[in-house]
Amino acid sequence: MPLNIFLVEDNKTIRDSLIPALEDLVGARIVGCAESEVEAATWLDAHAGDWQLVVVDIFLKQGSGLGVLRSCGQRRSGQRAVVLSNYVNADIRSRCAALGADAVFDKSRELEAFFAYCNDANRAST
Repeated sequence: MPLNIFLVEDNKTIRDSLIPALEDLVGARIVGCAESEVEAATWLDAHAGDWQLVVVDIFLKQGSGLGVLRSCGQRRSGQRAVVLSNYVNADIRSRCAALGADAVFDKSRELEAFFAYCNDANRAST
């Protein structure tokens, strides 16, 4: 059974490369995408049981990935939230952890670790 991922990313170029990479390298199924905080929060509220991993960028077209993390703070057991962003430093890692992020990855330096995390989440979900 594939890992159901909800992707919150406003950059179409990144989405267009990340989605097939997650499908190919992780065996994941992308169950939805959002480009803004409100769009993501609305989808997460309406599909509470339809995902196992939410992948969130910090900077979005409208709102912030931090708000998305806040909106999925009451997630179910087995659901994980990770941040994948170009803007990662110690303060961002700390703020994300305080909002319930299970992990934080830098897009430019930690993609391999991100995909390894997704594979571990996929194995844990089966």
